[in-house]
Order: sequence, then C-alpha cells, then structure tokens
Amino acid sequence: MPRSSLSRLSAALPPAALLLVPASLAAQSSAAMPPVNTLPNPYTTVTGWAKLPEGRTWGSTSAVDIDKDGKHIWVAERCGANSCAQSALPSVLKFDPSGALVASFGGGLIQSPHGIHVDRDGNVWVTDCSCTGGTPPIDPNAPPPAPRGHQIFKFSPDGKLLMTLGRAGGGRDTAWFWQPNDVVTAPNGDIFVSEGHSSRAGAIARVLKFDRTGKLLKTFGQFGKGPTDMDQPHALAFDSKGRLFVGDRGNDRIQIYDQQGTLLDTWYQFSRPSGIYIDRQDRIYVADSESGSVAPAHKPWLRGIRIGSAKDGTVTAFIPDPDVANPGTSSAEGVAVDAAGNVYGAEVGQKALKRYVRQ
Repeated sequence: MPRSSLSRLSAALPPAALLLVPASLAAQSSAAMPPVNTLPNPYTTVTGWAKLPEGRTWGSTSAVDIDKDGKHIWVAERCGANSCAQSALPSVLKFDPSGALVASFGGGLIQSPHGIHVDRDGNVWVTDCSCTGGTPPIDPNAPPPAPRGHQIFKFSPDGKLLMTLGRAGGGRDTAWFWQPNDVVTAPNGDIFVSEGHSSRAGAIARVLKFDRTGKLLKTFGQFGKGPTDMDQPHALAFDSKGRLFVGDRGNDRIQIYDQQGTLLDTWYQFSRPSGIYIDRQDRIYVADSESGSVAPAHKPWLRGIRIGSAKDGTVTAFIPDPDVANPGTSSAEGVAVDAAGNVYGAEVGQKALKRYVRQ
C-alpha cells in the first residue's frame, strides 16, 4: 500500500485503533499521529536502588545497559555533574542485582559519557559525546591540554581499554566523530555509531558503520527533515531480525534500516525517542525525555517510557515521567531492561537511575 494511502487510512482511525494496527499503517508524520499518552502502567517505581560509594552523588546519566548475564547493570554517569571534564572519578559503573557497586573504571578518560552498549562477549562500549560543558580552566603559562572527547571506547568487562574509535578532540566530514550519541554492535561484530547531537542548520546527523577492527565501511543519513534525513540520531538498537532502529529524536520518530543503510520503515507512535532498548522477545522500550519541555512543538505528547512490539509497532504500556513539572530533559533519557523484566531509566535532568518493577 503506498504511503499516501497509509496516511489517509491512519487519519480515519480513532486514536485507540491506531495502537492496534501494524506500524506500516501508522501515520506518516508526528503531526498526524494522535498522542499515545493513556496506556496502562504495569510498573512500580523504585528510587535509590543503585548505591554509590559514600560521599559520591549521581551526575547526569543517559547511558544504561544490561550485562550479558542479564542481571548486572552497567551505567556511565557524569561524575556527579553534567560532565567529567574536571573530574578523575571513574564514570563507568557496574551494579549487581541488589544495587551494590561491584566494578568501576574510566576515570580521567571520558568527558561526557552519553551512550553505552554491552556486546555479546560482555565488552562495554561507551560514547563520549562531549556535548556538555565543563572545559577546565587553562593556565596561560601552561601548554594547552591534550585534546579529549568525541570518541568511542571499547572496554573489557574488567575495564581494560581494547579499542578507541575517533580522533581525540573530534573531527567532521571524512574524519570522525563530532558529538557521537550511541554505539551498538551487530551479531557479526560490525560496529554502528550514531553521530550528531545538535539540531542547528548544518549539523552532522548520520550513522557510521565499521567492521569489527574499526575500519570504516560506510555512512548513511544527513541532517534534515526528509524521509532518510536525521536530526539528532540519539539512540540505536537491533531487533532479532538484525534491523537497525535509529532514534531520530529531532524528527520525533524511529527510523528502521537494514544494515546497508536502506530505510525500511518509519514509526511515530513511540513519540520523541531519546533511548531505545529491544529485548530478546522483540519487546521495544522507548524513552521520551523531552516532549513538551525541550521540544515544546511536541507538547501534546507526555514524557515517559513507551513499551510495545518491535515486530509490528503496537504500543501496549506507558511509564509516565514522574516529574512532569521539570522544564528540561527529565526522567529516563536512557533505558534498558534486565532478564527479569525490570526496566531501568537513566536520567539527565534529575541525575538519577530509577528502577521500574513489573507489578
């Protein structure tokens, strides 16, 4: 069915019915899609679950993922602030199922941890977006500091640095990266990175594909509002079919690509995606941390975590943002789900990690 026909069909359906049709029949723009705000919330919120060492407080965090054992939780937080540029604290943290801290590393290496991914071998990948403030003061009589940031780091589970992608200090165009947002690996080891945190005209907005050794294979996407354009490709996830889900946050949509960069589908029913997680049963969890605040044009939509099917795009549940009065980026910018079905929300504005337990 052509897209024009799909749009007419979607416009004729009431909001409740839109949740029951396949994603390919959903409205073809965020403006045409009625807000999905009133679904059940089958979760209880748990605050203070993860315990930091005495004297240390949470900084902003958008990075959370699950260890390969399905139980331990990995988080990269911004050193008690919104940047680690002036801190030597380890920013990559591992918690056991009780919330106790069992490992930490990365101190002095990562300026602004933004995305985190645990691969099939248990290695931990972290993106340094360098998209927040915190440049340390410079002594005019001292040599300039070594460039830092705008890189991807691959660590072993015990914190050994195994690979670095990108030039310290960043690069544009044929160099990479400038404000990388997220990283994910395919089953064959290929590495996908989403790049570009700015929505200003002329910004970088693309996905880069590397082989397992770090050799650049291709890029796709450019800044814009067209069907294959991107605006802040903020999150990446694979489903069981190997389709790449891109959280095209600035365009209020999820784009679904094959691994060669061909656009397969576009979904608007999960709202403005800051984070995406797809579990082994192809349930999809999408965190919206900006609608109505940072993104006032998307005001009819409520912030929170929408849950549904990555197979057909139906939306079945909604965990609302518990701090609706927060005027900025609020709860759950990053999202992950453990093997028991507990949902974890990594929060930038509230500087916290929340746990949502199914009732």
